[in-house]
Amino acid sequence: MAGSRKQGSKLPGKDNNGKDIVPPGRILIFFLVLLVANYLISSLFLPDPEDPVPISYTTFRAQLTADNVEAVHARGGELEGRFKSPISWTPPETSAEGSRGEPVQVSTFTTLLPSFADPGLETEMIEKGVDIRATPIETGSSLLATLLWSFGPALLIIGLWVWMIRRAAKQGGGMFGNITGMGRSRARRFDKETDSKVSFDDVAGIDEAVQELAEVVDFLKNPEKYTRLGGTAPKGVMLVGPPGTGKTLLARAVAGEAEVPFFSMSGSEFVEMIVGVGAARVRDLFAEARKHAPAIIFIDEIDSIGRARGQSVLGGASEQEQTLNQILSEMDGFSSREGIIVLAATNQPDVLDKALLRAGRFDRRVVVNPPDKKGREAIMKIHTRKVPLAEDVDLDDLAQVTPGVTGADIKNLVNEAALLAARRGQDKVHHTDFIESLEKIVLGPERPIILSDADRERIAYHEGGHAILGLVVPGADPVHRVTIVPRGQALGVTYQRPQTDRYNYPEDYLRARIIGMLGGRAAEEVVYGTRTTGAENDIEQATGVARQMVTRWGMSDKLGMIQFAPRQNTWVGGSPTGIGPRPYSDETAALIDVEVARIIHECHEEAKRLLQEHRRQLDALVAALMERESLNEEEILEVTGLPPAPPLLERPLGGKRKESTSPSGTSA
Repeated sequence: MAGSRKQGSKLPGKDNNGKDIVPPGRILIFFLVLLVANYLISSLFLPDPEDPVPISYTTFRAQLTADNVEAVHARGGELEGRFKSPISWTPPETSAEGSRGEPVQVSTFTTLLPSFADPGLETEMIEKGVDIRATPIETGSSLLATLLWSFGPALLIIGLWVWMIRRAAKQGGGMFGNITGMGRSRARRFDKETDSKVSFDDVAGIDEAVQELAEVVDFLKNPEKYTRLGGTAPKGVMLVGPPGTGKTLLARAVAGEAEVPFFSMSGSEFVEMIVGVGAARVRDLFAEARKHAPAIIFIDEIDSIGRARGQSVLGGASEQEQTLNQILSEMDGFSSREGIIVLAATNQPDVLDKALLRAGRFDRRVVVNPPDKKGREAIMKIHTRKVPLAEDVDLDDLAQVTPGVTGADIKNLVNEAALLAARRGQDKVHHTDFIESLEKIVLGPERPIILSDADRERIAYHEGGHAILGLVVPGADPVHRVTIVPRGQALGVTYQRPQTDRYNYPEDYLRARIIGMLGGRAAEEVVYGTRTTGAENDIEQATGVARQMVTRWGMSDKLGMIQFAPRQNTWVGGSPTGIGPRPYSDETAALIDVEVARIIHECHEEAKRLLQEHRRQLDALVAALMERESLNEEEILEVTGLPPAPPLLERPLGGKRKESTSPSGTSA
């Protein structure tokens, strides 16, 4: 029907009951206008107070003799008075040039008594009928002017204060929580009428998470299907995963599939400096969701307000804890039959309060992992829908060389490739554009640094050591590119990527990685017999892997299967050693250092041995790098004459180790 509107929608400037909503800013402007009007009325329509004019004592005596003085008030050596009739008074000279002021009309005056005595002054004033007062001469305005000047601004301020208190009392959140609307939730609402619909077709690479949430969508569409058997939908679903994996997109897809209002808000938007504002915003958010039920509430980065309580340094309840308590109360206060489901996302589930994750609140935890090869290809197809691709673009190959990347990374890769093609004036995006964009993202942009031939050769041997070990060490990741062009913070880069996604790391593979990391330093020692600072990052990475092998993964025979370092959140990084006191003795700490040093030493010696055996191939690779500066995988294999690294020796279940011989005749 024309002119009709759906139930629950609001007209502009109206609340849910149809009453006018006056913005807080407009109310403040109204009170300011009243203050200005008070000033203008007092200034324009009421007489201003008249200030006494300083005159000479001679003039005063003359006017007294002429019987023109009405009243006087003595204040020490100063007289203040009023004439019966105003006189014209010309001030004395005001400058060295002798200029005089303009004549003024004087009704009230002040003058200073001379230092010498004037005994006849009082007698003369009495004879002339002068009113000698003990109180000051009244020079002010009328009673109305005095009231306006004295009480007008105060009354306006009191009225504004009363209005703010009544507004806060109606909306909740303490005296100040909602004075200017701070207590209202800042959630962004998305629905099918106002926003583009996001569905599961727009989500790829995380099929397991989509399947987990399909039941939630089905419940919002067909609640009777579950309630008739006594079942209830989960109140909350926690999306857990690294940044950029599509948690927010997945939440919006759930709302799009269910075709219900979607309220999105970040956890940091709840907390303000004023106490009680966060809790007020939580109440307002859930109240809005109930008005538009069935609906979905999505709280992104919930770890900013959902951290474990009782860890405040001051010992008191912080604003964050009050906000968390209000969320817990709201989730306990509504029934799943209301059709409200709370989705939350975090990449730090280990810091969340246990009360938040118990049954009845966030009932389900959905892990959103980085996509596998098939998932990455599907994500690329989605992000390249509107990108004109050349015939040489191979999405399968791009998915293979990008293990571990997230959906956000792939979106950025496609955008960088499109921008690169546009800068080159191309009509389509080619495969080389994607490869170069990937190198720019992973390796960093090129830096125009002028290096000497000696430095370039040393860098070439350093990177060549990494590359050669990537070809001869069993289980090493394939070498995709080697360059001596400075990129980012590095003077040269060797880019290695695994052929397939890895979810479990054998000890031999970890040792192969350490050997490859130490290849640069080993090559410098084999060729030059000296050391440089260029291996700093390599040593840091190798030491980190070796320490985790000893302290976390039980790969030391002397220490055994004991964990000496706490589990770290691989999604946000952090030190593998943890924070706080060590849960082991100094003797154990010394033994850990010995084992880490042993692993590093063994891998370093193995790296030098392999490079000495393949010195000819190393020299050939360095010569090619000095000429071309950058080599891809095919060029590296052609120059060195080496095949790719053989796979690790396999151990079949219940059998002996399979024999696998390296084509080069060596094994790690």
